[in-house]
Formats: sequence, structure tokens, C-alpha cells
Amino acid sequence: MSYFVATVIMKGKKQEIGFYAESKKEANQIAKLKFNGIIIKVVETKEPFELQLQKLRKNILQTISKKKIKPDALVGAIRQLAVMTNAGISIHDSLQEIANSAEDETLKMVFEQLSSDINSGQALSKAMENFRYELGTLSIAMVKLGEKTGNLDEALYSLASMLDEIRSNVVKFKKAMAYPRNVMISMAIAFSVLISFVVPKFKTMFEKMHADLPLPTKILLSLEHIFNTYGLYIVGIGIVGFIVIKSLIENYEHIRYGWHELLLKLYLIKNIIKFATISRFTLVFAELLRSGIPIAEALDTATSMVDNLPLKKKLESVKLTVEKGGTLNKGLQDIGLFENMIIQMVRAGEDSGTIDSMMKKVAEYYKMRFDAIIDNLSEAIEPVMLILIASLVLLLALGIFLPMWSMGSVVH
Repeated sequence: MSYFVATVIMKGKKQEIGFYAESKKEANQIAKLKFNGIIIKVVETKEPFELQLQKLRKNILQTISKKKIKPDALVGAIRQLAVMTNAGISIHDSLQEIANSAEDETLKMVFEQLSSDINSGQALSKAMENFRYELGTLSIAMVKLGEKTGNLDEALYSLASMLDEIRSNVVKFKKAMAYPRNVMISMAIAFSVLISFVVPKFKTMFEKMHADLPLPTKILLSLEHIFNTYGLYIVGIGIVGFIVIKSLIENYEHIRYGWHELLLKLYLIKNIIKFATISRFTLVFAELLRSGIPIAEALDTATSMVDNLPLKKKLESVKLTVEKGGTLNKGLQDIGLFENMIIQMVRAGEDSGTIDSMMKKVAEYYKMRFDAIIDNLSEAIEPVMLILIASLVLLLALGIFLPMWSMGSVVH
């Protein structure tokens, strides 16, 4: 939303009134409807600092209060909705029934609101747009597919299977991360105890020596001073900073784009994001093609559920290539995300008229690649974990024992 200022003459006085609108055209329409007077001009301008602060405060509060629906509860609700829709029960009644029996409070609130919105004449996919955070982009994309094809129950069954697959991958990811996470937490606790209680005792001893201390000892004593003097402040600033940064990422697209770009450069994380995104994209795209949706439209819908903005931008260019008359394999080749083997498979599918079944095989391939990354995650993290642990142990050992060895040599 952009900020506009309308200069209006009302009751003989010239006033400047600020408001938000999507575009200049919409701003002019809002000004005509909202303000009773002579509109001199409507211009887009920078949002006042006070309003920016108010908006940031509101966004932070929303970020703190936001809650996602539990994956198990969402999968169960979608399956239930598919069964009821297939049985001929209206969407409004189905949503209300699921909301009434739901134990998850967020699910209950969302489905009640969806039921109310549908009752007022909105389409289900349109009503779901208001709950993109709670339901996810994949849910909205698949419901749109069901509405387009007239097979909402089939789309919901497919959606439930996809969400179940995603949930399984998340569970596998958490299991893979459990061991390294527990080791690092234990190491962090041990290091904190040593810094808080053990190092101060050696600090007193070293100060009495009045000797030049080695670099590891100076680093260790500096960490001890920072930790024990400013520890609580650092934790507080860290928590507040995390909430503010998360809010900025969620509410400002250019900041979110930069964050997503950074993630695509990080060790391990870049491959997880890349293959998770491509796997989900090809899965939805294949499902859309199987349902008879034209390629350009299927690309548009499949791309809309991609969360990572740099990857989304690349995939959107594939749709532009197809709309200009180019082939799908050419569009995929140009963005550089897909291996040459995949490009050849897509080309073969286009030439033989079996692009839907070929894309299904591509989706299975990328699912296999993503599963392999998750399965080998622990092994990939181990070198990083060992380097961190070794660095901490080395710092503690050298920081404490080097001065003691110096004391020993002086005594001799």
C-alpha cells in the first residue's frame, strides 16, 4: 500500500488529508468517494515518520500474536472438508461443522471466519487469502485449482496428501536436527557456566600476576566481562531485535527479498530451500497439468505458492517465456535452476504430448533429492558442529592453561 495526500477544499478551507491506496487510480477514486469537497490534487508522497512508527508497532504486535494452525490439525481438517464436500454438503456447512468440532483454537477461528465470508458471497479461495499465514500458500493454490476445474473435493484430497507429505518432511528434519541441536545446547550451557563461575576465579589469579597475558586469555577474559556485565541486556536486545527483524521481513517485501537472497547463499540452508521449493512447485504444477489446466495458467498458480522471492521471480519468468510463445523447456533452461537431464525430460514430454506425466516424474525426482538432503542432514552438520566445539574447547584450554604454564616456568 502506498501513501497519498489529497488536497481538498472543504467548507471554504484548504486541507491536506493522508490515506493509503494500492495505486494512483485507486487513490483518486477513494478521494472522490471519501472527501466531500473540491479535490485539487492527489499525490503520492513519503509516509510520515509518526505513521511509520505506528505501522511498525502494529506489525510487531501482530507478529507476536500470530499463530499457525498445527500441521496435524490442518491436514485432518482438509481431509474432513474433502469428504464432506464429496458427500454433497455445502462448503459453508462443512466449514462450520469442522470449526465447531475443532480443538485447535487457531483452526476454529479461521474456519469460523471462512464460513462467515462464504455466507456473505465470497469464493473460498478469496476468503482464504485473508489467512495466508495460518493456512499457507499451497492451500490457497490448490483450492483455486479446485474452483477452476470444478473438482474441489479432488483438489482438497490432493492438498491433504501434499500437506501430509510436507508435515512428514518437517518431522524428518526435526529428527535429523535433534542430535546436533542437543549437543550445541549442552555445549552452550557448559560454556556459560564456565564463563560465569570458573573463569572469574582464574581472572583474580591472573590479575595478581601482573604479567602480560596471551591472546586466548585476553579474549576469554573479555568474553567473561561482556557476559557477566551485559549478559541480560544482550539477551533482551536479542529477543527484541529478533521480533523487530521478523516483523520487518514479514511486512516489507524489499526486506523480505534481501533476507531470502541471503538464505540462498548459506551453507546447507540454500540446498534445503532450493530443493524444497522446486519439489513443491513441480508437484503442484504436475497436479494442475493433470487436471487439464493450460501450461501458462498452471505456471501462474504453481508460482504463486512459492515463498522464496528470488526463486519466485525466476519461476515467474518461465511463465513469461511460455506466454510469448516459447517452450516450457526453454523457459526452465533460461532460469538455471533445473539440471540438463530435467530439461531433456521436459522437452521429450512436450514433443510427445505427455508433459503432464513427465512433470509428475520430475516432481518425484525432486522429492527424492529433497528427501536425500534431509536424510543426510546430520552428517552434513557434523563438520560445522565439530569445528565450533573444538574452537570453544581450544579457547578455554589455551585461555586458562597458557598463563599457568607461564607461571610454572617463572617458578622454575
